[in-house]
Amino acid sequence: MEDGCQRCFTRVPYATLIATIMCCLGVGVFCGTMYRGSTLSILMFDEVFHFRLIWIEALQIIFIVGGACMAALGFMLLCLGCLTTGATRQRVYRAWRARVGGRISCAVFMIITYILTVTWVLLLCFLVITTFLFTIFWKLCSKPKNIDLSTCIDFTQFDFMFPSTVKQEDMRICEAHKMKLFCKDYVEKAEFMFILAMVSCILVILSLVHYLMCLSANYAHIRDHDKFQELQELQYLTNPNLHASKDRF
Repeated sequence: MEDGCQRCFTRVPYATLIATIMCCLGVGVFCGTMYRGSTLSILMFDEVFHFRLIWIEALQIIFIVGGACMAALGFMLLCLGCLTTGATRQRVYRAWRARVGGRISCAVFMIITYILTVTWVLLLCFLVITTFLFTIFWKLCSKPKNIDLSTCIDFTQFDFMFPSTVKQEDMRICEAHKMKLFCKDYVEKAEFMFILAMVSCILVILSLVHYLMCLSANYAHIRDHDKFQELQELQYLTNPNLHASKDRF
């Protein structure tokens, strides 16, 4: 019983498993926080500035689809890690075609993971800019003169960033109700969501880098297994009475 458990533990790809947990956790938090943050942004632009950004609604669908694809990729990489770990590798990649297929699979997944890493880095840069903007909004809301409504939060000097349909008076936040909507209901909550999304994005990037290291190691294991297999066959040919243990290879 103990030998069976020990053999089972030696076949678990712990490095890939840790990367999969990090990836699924990061993607789950990212999708949830970005969906909530984008929803708050849509409501803020609609109810405070009276215009609607349609492309943000499209991003929400992309977040859901992308999260599902990232989770599927993580489980595929975990399965690949299981096939290239311990005694399982010796059985699965015994044939020449299997070894070639395993190396090609590792190379393809390395390319996909590398592209995803670059994509998530660009997404992190976008989140840093977005979080920075909402932090500025929150600092404006925290000014004492804006809290007691003695002055207005005026965005008219940034009218070039708004659609041409937005009126000048909609760019000023003066009323108590409008100030509450902008600061308490939307900016404060959205800023927290985007900060969590940025942290989860960093976690996903770390998991992808971890995946790249695991795939590189798996590729090397499959390639070296080919050499070890040839060495073992050579030993059997030169000395038929040699009964070397397969665990050595």
